[in-house]
Amino acid sequence: METCVINTPLGYTKIVGDDYGINTITVLNSEEQETDIIPEILQDCVYQLQEYFEGKRKNFTLKLNPQGTNFQKTVWKALAEIPYGKTTSYLELSRQLGDEKAIRAVANANGKNPIWIVIPCHRVIGSNGSLTGYAGGLYRKQWLLEHESPYKQQTLF
Repeated sequence: METCVINTPLGYTKIVGDDYGINTITVLNSEEQETDIIPEILQDCVYQLQEYFEGKRKNFTLKLNPQGTNFQKTVWKALAEIPYGKTTSYLELSRQLGDEKAIRAVANANGKNPIWIVIPCHRVIGSNGSLTGYAGGLYRKQWLLEHESPYKQQTLF
């Protein structure tokens, strides 16, 4: 496994992957030393994340290899299908997966998503429109949703 740490507008981010694909992308809650030389296998991921943060990329074309249970992988696949700039609720996602009673299991799998931003768990909100929990912190979730919103807040002055 190759690893690198990059700085993003939302903090330092650790990327881990190999020939089988990106294994994890994790936002860190501490300052880390940025990687001087990005391993070749991770360069495209770093480039695509930079484009995303610059507002130039809406879809990722990375080979992914997240590790989890079959159920978690099913949920993560459904998350990856949520379009840029759109949101869904945990209930809607549960229904899409065929069992609205599985809402807690879906929420749990969402919270264990190992590939930050690329598998867009930040696009899942509460049925009442609330942000609800987010492993990276609600301020990051709000930032990501605003970043992807087609409706940009204008200044009053």
